[in-house]
Amino acid sequence: MSSTSVLNIRIGPRGIGPDQPVYAIAEAGVNHNGSTEEALRLVDAARAAGADAVKFQAFSADRLASRHAPQAAYQKDAAAAASQVEMLRKLELTPAAFARIRRHCDDVGIEFLATPFGVEDLKVLLDLGVRAIKIASPDIINRPLLEAAAASRLPILLSTGASEQVEIDAAYDSLVRQWHVPLVLLHCVSSYPTKVEQANLRRIASLHERYRCPVGYSDHTTEPLTASLAVAAGAHLLEKHFTLDRNQPGPDHAFSLAPAELAEYVRLAHQAQAILGDGRLDLSDVEREVRTVSRNSVTAGPDIPAGTILTRDMVVVKRPGTGISPWRIAEVIGRRTSRDLPADTPITWDMLG
Repeated sequence: MSSTSVLNIRIGPRGIGPDQPVYAIAEAGVNHNGSTEEALRLVDAARAAGADAVKFQAFSADRLASRHAPQAAYQKDAAAAASQVEMLRKLELTPAAFARIRRHCDDVGIEFLATPFGVEDLKVLLDLGVRAIKIASPDIINRPLLEAAAASRLPILLSTGASEQVEIDAAYDSLVRQWHVPLVLLHCVSSYPTKVEQANLRRIASLHERYRCPVGYSDHTTEPLTASLAVAAGAHLLEKHFTLDRNQPGPDHAFSLAPAELAEYVRLAHQAQAILGDGRLDLSDVEREVRTVSRNSVTAGPDIPAGTILTRDMVVVKRPGTGISPWRIAEVIGRRTSRDLPADTPITWDMLG
């Protein structure tokens, strides 16, 4: 769809794209339960797990949801709140709390990210100096928020859960073609938790082929294994919910990874990238020794005196591969030997006249 290929973007010092290490975002989300201290502990856990960034959610409950907004089934089961807005009020963090979290991220050495759910929330994050903006799946149609995010000129990470293709097209056209924003599209299944058979990881390649930009995966499964599968499917960035205690009350804890599982998730992502390699068709350095000892050469069958014109019955094909390749055996026949060739000698070009 895109006539312009933008395959690498940057978040601070880190590049994101096919030539870069996979970028791992630990999604703390609202798993702090409204506690700044818990949020700081989540930052530490994300850093210990090896994540590149830790991400939160910035919103005002009363600006985000009306009193008529219902809860999703998974929220009713876990949130212990009578309505969506009541649930969200328990999960808010103040601008001052985010400032403290941002400072702590700087102190421990992990990128601070947050998802704004409105223009006012975005302003809070911009004042904190965020280096990228994550837009949640529901806001792919929130034009005021997208316009404000694009005006910042920061990279945008846009989830595509529950979207029609025409909606992704419209967002892409506006962000990239009209507003020229560095964009990462994230495959996402907006189901909590997502069953592994519903993950549809082939959609990662479909997004990349259609939009020619870096593509990631916002993962709502409960399996660390999906990290390696998503990387194998072409994901350049991964986002995964985590919690300090899966048994806490709250909408997202149940499908989040524990800290040890998050560390395994990040490890599997990098291992998968290492296993995939660079895809080049050339000989790799680690193969050179085996290539030499296991390949064949044109080799003297019997003892062959110097000055002999070689015939086909005088040469055989044997290991090692230190002589003339058997692929060129026809070029050897009819040549005169320039020295004595004892039986089993791999023949090299300097042995022929």
